[in-house]
Amino acid sequence: MLKIFKLPDLGEGLTESEIVAWYISPGDTVTLNQHIADVETAKAVVELPSPFSGVVSELHQPAGVVVHVGEPIVSFDVAGAAGTADAEPAPAGGSAPAAAEAREANLVGYGPAVERGGRPARRSRPGVAVAPTAVPAAPTPVAPVAAPVAEAAPAAVPAAAAGERPRSTPPVRALARDLGVNLETVTGTGPDGLITRDDVRAAQNPPAAAPLAENATPAPASARESRTPIKSLRKLTAAAMVQSAFTAPHVTEFLTVDVTPTMELLESLKTNRAFADQRISILTVVAKAVCIAIGRNPSVNTRWDDAAAEIVQYNYVNLGIAAATPRGLLVPNIKDAHTLSLSALAAALAELTTAARAGTTTPASLGGGTISITNIGVFGIDAGTPILNPGEAAILAMGAIRRTPWEYRGEVALRQVLTLSLSFDHRLVDGEQGSKFLADVGTMLANPAMVLTMV
Repeated sequence: MLKIFKLPDLGEGLTESEIVAWYISPGDTVTLNQHIADVETAKAVVELPSPFSGVVSELHQPAGVVVHVGEPIVSFDVAGAAGTADAEPAPAGGSAPAAAEAREANLVGYGPAVERGGRPARRSRPGVAVAPTAVPAAPTPVAPVAAPVAEAAPAAVPAAAAGERPRSTPPVRALARDLGVNLETVTGTGPDGLITRDDVRAAQNPPAAAPLAENATPAPASARESRTPIKSLRKLTAAAMVQSAFTAPHVTEFLTVDVTPTMELLESLKTNRAFADQRISILTVVAKAVCIAIGRNPSVNTRWDDAAAEIVQYNYVNLGIAAATPRGLLVPNIKDAHTLSLSALAAALAELTTAARAGTTTPASLGGGTISITNIGVFGIDAGTPILNPGEAAILAMGAIRRTPWEYRGEVALRQVLTLSLSFDHRLVDGEQGSKFLADVGTMLANPAMVLTMV
């Protein structure tokens, strides 16, 4: 019996995901909850488990395309397969069997194999199989992409027939519009004739059919511009920054601090047995100072609830740390950072950084932040005006630490100096409150012993 798996809602209202990689092929036998694909949402790369036990009948979408929630992505033949109790279809006009109803979700938005009511059915695509078909096994365990066709061989799938809409995904159609390509003239090389990005680009720049004439001018080696579809993380980041910049009235204040005592403290911790196996950095100390300063200036740890006409005061600190990754900017947060010691904060920062670089940051760790830190100093930048994360009242930017001539004990000496930049929402934080918070952080960095007077 054929069961079609549609892309589930992966959480937090995300409406689309890109299929990064398939780990199954038509003809493969899979088990319930087996890792079958990686999908990239606007927030993280998520492992997609199989909702059925059975044999893979068809992959409806190749790797590399963006799929909307509710669109079919893979079909399974569950007839006669072992462990298919969870894959039994719901009776017509009724509910799923007890086994399916009892199955607990192991992915946000993924649960029993029951069609949800109340939502309009999507128009079926021409050419998408809805019944079992004999599909030969693919030679490799990746998404089946049509192999290059020999020059003398005919195209595998002709262009769309007259009156039939060419099969493609919304990002591919957008790319075609940008490049001025008529999809009705394009032959799809994807599964069931699906038109891919490569097909559109090939239609824009078709290969030469014959050698250049003797006096012909060759085409330029490269185009003068290139285009990249706006999707996933970049799209979400852009929307969030525009919302923040044009909703919250930003104010940015700067404070330059002699952090030589803090740097000396960090050096001494390297020889301390209690911290021998830990990497305590300036970011760790700043994170701890921020948590302490919030206790004295709670207005920076708030949220403006426009719908309820209320100011929400957070009585906890979920500290966001901006991280530059190959996917773009991520701001995962350390939950309840205010409860952590310096050692625990160092461990949490190391775990957060490792996950961000490996691309394993989860959607849960990216949501629920209350205040953020961005370390622009690692790029050699002294100061900036960071934009607030939506839902947060403040963000602190750390600049580069530089040896600078500085007044010290009545004389000029070379000292290690750091500039802090605090942006805050002026609806929530007055200038006095923001200034006191920034001054408290600076005081602790200039003289770590002052922490004893603040806690």
